Amino acid sequence: MSRIGKQPVVLPDKVTVHIDRNSVTISGPKGQLSRDFNPDMAICQENGSIIVARPSDQRHHKALHGLTRALLANMVEGVSSGYRKTLQIQGVGYQATLQGSNLQLRLGHSHEVIVEPPANITFDVPKDSRGTLIHVDGIDKQVVGQVAADIRGWRPPEPYKGKGVRYLGEYVRRKAGKAGKR
Repeated sequence: MSRIGKQPVVLPDKVTVHIDRNSVTISGPKGQLSRDFNPDMAICQENGSIIVARPSDQRHHKALHGLTRALLANMVEGVSSGYRKTLQIQGVGYQATLQGSNLQLRLGHSHEVIVEPPANITFDVPKDSRGTLIHVDGIDKQVVGQVAADIRGWRPPEPYKGKGVRYLGEYVRRKAGKAGKR
């Protein structure tokens, strides 16, 4: 059996689940998420937790078992506590500011980049960071990660001076410049 798939997803207080065949809707203090799952997986709610069962031991059922349970656990965590990705900007003149709910980035391009947040996503630029930190918050783990990756894609960190947008704590391998070729 799948080690991940056989574990129940424990529901915290104030989180409700509505299961309709292969469609699951989870509501919590942060918002509501719904998702359609493979109809082969049996999803049921018992004793304050969600349990996922698979019909057979076929290879694709084993893969779907763990995947379904992991997606449900991410949905429960998202509506109860939310997700956050933090990006760090390094470089002279590189900076982020908020314009209403939009994020304005100065990254060395000839123009400023304006990033509009999708639904259920918010941006935060702490005042004490002087525009070098960006927090991407939301309830859907996949959307938060994709928005953070899109922002990083405007100016990924380069290996010579380390300038660009990186995840907080990301290690960028540095290269020697021309002087290092001797």
